[in-house]
Amino acid sequence: MDKLKEEIGRLLAPLVSLEPKEIINLLEVPPETSYGDLAFPCFSFAKNRKLAPPVIAKELSEKLVGTKGLYWEKIVSRGPYLNFYIAPRAYGCEVLRQIWESGEKYGHTNLGNGGNVTIDYSSPNIAKPFGIGHIRSTVIGHSLYLLYKALGYNSIGINHLGDWGTQFGKLIVAFKHWGEESKLVADPVNYLYQLYVQFHQRVEEEPALDDQARAWFKKLEEGDDEAVAYWIRFRQLSLDNYALTYDLLGIEFEYIHGESHYNDLLDTVIKLAQDKGIAKESDGALIVDLESHGLPPVMLRKKDGATLYITRDLAAAIYRKETFNFVRSLYVVGAEQLLHFQQLFKVLELLGFKWAADCVHVPFGLIRFKEGRMSTRAGKIILLDEVLQRSIEIAREIIEEKNPDLADKERAAQEVGLGAVRFGDLSNDRIKNIEFDWDKALDFSGETAAYIQYAHARICSILRKAEAEYEKWDDKAASILIMEEEIALVKTLALLPEKIIASAENYRPSILARYLIDVAREFNRFYHNCPVLGSEGELKHGRLLLIRATRQVIANGLGLLGIAAPEEM
Repeated sequence: MDKLKEEIGRLLAPLVSLEPKEIINLLEVPPETSYGDLAFPCFSFAKNRKLAPPVIAKELSEKLVGTKGLYWEKIVSRGPYLNFYIAPRAYGCEVLRQIWESGEKYGHTNLGNGGNVTIDYSSPNIAKPFGIGHIRSTVIGHSLYLLYKALGYNSIGINHLGDWGTQFGKLIVAFKHWGEESKLVADPVNYLYQLYVQFHQRVEEEPALDDQARAWFKKLEEGDDEAVAYWIRFRQLSLDNYALTYDLLGIEFEYIHGESHYNDLLDTVIKLAQDKGIAKESDGALIVDLESHGLPPVMLRKKDGATLYITRDLAAAIYRKETFNFVRSLYVVGAEQLLHFQQLFKVLELLGFKWAADCVHVPFGLIRFKEGRMSTRAGKIILLDEVLQRSIEIAREIIEEKNPDLADKERAAQEVGLGAVRFGDLSNDRIKNIEFDWDKALDFSGETAAYIQYAHARICSILRKAEAEYEKWDDKAASILIMEEEIALVKTLALLPEKIIASAENYRPSILARYLIDVAREFNRFYHNCPVLGSEGELKHGRLLLIRATRQVIANGLGLLGIAAPEEM
């Protein structure tokens, strides 16, 4: 609705002594369509003008009597609001033209002006299988990566691997005690995970194993050849395994930097904290006291000289600013790490880095199956690969039943199956815990990716049957759409640009996901009440332009969620 908003901004500016941009920012969408398409609230003028908001709204409407607009046809005051109603012919033509001309770039802007946005997401732990618990960070982070790119930012995806810490001492001990080379070669990551679980089971009976693990990690920190060789091998085996999952999901990272990448920078961070006077000794350890800021203290270095996770995160944040000069740095990490990031950002601020305000924790809730919360130590983990393959398998069965003659059922099954898992996550507000349900996720008639994808495929089918003469733009045909269902669909399509902005600025891909459900729903309402191929002349042409625009909006929106838009399914 950008054109309509701009027109309202220019119209009201001289009447309310505000800049057009300020007016645009105040505009609201009324709760009911009978109240108009956009509403200008008059509350903020009541105090200065010493008039009730409804009186101000009425005065404005009286001053605008007889005013003509290109994209609106009438103005009505209703209580404290000044309501604008669109002119369907002109507005519909303008919206469809924008989509026609912009194509795959419809909804994209240059809001970011090329500024760098680093996005830390996915971040699995080396030598552990890619569990379903990592799907949320992975798909939310990837969608934010795509959304910021669409807004003209330079998105930089960073996979901050958990590739350092005492767990590697545990793995080395476990492999030396119980490891079998043949099993490691046959199924590296799952076997390493089994050894990790076995270690935690055995350590309850043999506490000395913990001392051995700490000793081996100390060797690793000191660069012992044997310890480093184990670490390098376990790390590479894990990376090779994760690459298969990322390839299936269509995800690539600009940088894969584990915690180990920042080891050489830790002394610099500690010295900086000491030089700034914010670090102090406490029982032999080095801490930053944050009590005056309402936070627990942060330990930068243990009394045995070992550093901690937050020390490496401080080094990573400084490295990213110096390397990428980001305008925003996102950390897509679970809500259980909220305190960690509060401490991290506060220490960065105390170190004197003003850019700490540009660092944002994007928290999310847990994903649950009927098995309940998962624990890697207890060995209760649902593997992401198994979930993805199971989803593809179920999608294959549904497609076989619904469309047995489909030429490329395997491709469609993969697009629908993977889309179900992604959308099952992204359509929920990220901060909430979600429970994944196979039946709901793959319901072609529910609020799912399959429902949206099916609308896209149906439109593609109609367009394939349409005559070639309609594959051209026509102002008159685009201006002929005045039925209720047609107008409602046009209005919905017009919202994509602002939904993309809202999704990125609120770090909530769910806004875009829920919007796409609305698009599919409005299309289906239109499809059942407004014949397309059964129409004739300009009406047929206009409706083909409308569904072509709908197809483009769905494809663009799904693409920003990392979901395919099948042409057949």
